Amino acid sequence: MYKMSSVTTGPVATNCYTIINEETNEALLIDASGNPVRLLQEVTATGAKPVALLLTHAHFDHIDAVGKIKSEYNDIQVYIGENEVDLLKDPFLNLSMQFTGEGVLVKADKTVADGEEIELIGIKIKCIEVPGHTIGGMCYYMPDLNALFDGDTLFHGSIGRSDFPTGDGDALIENIATKLLTLPEDTKVFPGHDSETTIGWEKMNNYYFQ
Repeated sequence: MYKMSSVTTGPVATNCYTIINEETNEALLIDASGNPVRLLQEVTATGAKPVALLLTHAHFDHIDAVGKIKSEYNDIQVYIGENEVDLLKDPFLNLSMQFTGEGVLVKADKTVADGEEIELIGIKIKCIEVPGHTIGGMCYYMPDLNALFDGDTLFHGSIGRSDFPTGDGDALIENIATKLLTLPEDTKVFPGHDSETTIGWEKMNNYYFQ
C-alpha cells in the first residue's frame, strides 16, 4: 500500500511530492523546493525513511531544498536525467542567479536515461526524457500507481515555458505528443505547478494538441 501527499511551496509555488511504502516505511520524494520542514512533513509524521529524491529538472524552484534534505538524510540518493546535469551546477542555466540573486548548486548521486526503468521503494518507474522546457527534463511514469510526475512539461490545459536557457518550444510540443500523450488515457498527471490532470483530458482539451 502506498500513500502519496503533495506540498506546494517555494518562491514560485512548486508542487513537491512524497510517496511512502506503508509496508517498508520507505519514502520517495519528487522535486524539492522551499521549506524542507514542510516537504518532509509526511516523512516526519510517519517516521518513514526517505531513500530517494527524483528531480524532474534542474530549475532552481525544483532543487533549492535538495541541500537541506541531504544534510538531514545523508543516505538519500538524488536522481536526475543524464542530460540535465550541467544545469545543476550552473546558477545561470538553472535560473537561481536570475531569480534569487544567489546561486544554487546541486550534485546528483545518480543519473537516468530516456527509457530506463528503475525500481524504488517497491515501485517500478519508467524514465521518460521530454526535452523542451529544459534540455534534459525527465518525467517519471509509475504504471502501478497509474501516475506520471512530469515537472514543468505538461500542465492542466497548458505546457511548460520554453524561453529559458536550453528550452525549445517545438521540441516540447513534439515530445509531449509522442512520449506522454501516448500513455494510457486514465494516467493521472502530477505537474510541478498548478493542479493535476489526466492524459485523456489533455488529449481532448489542451490547446497545444488540437
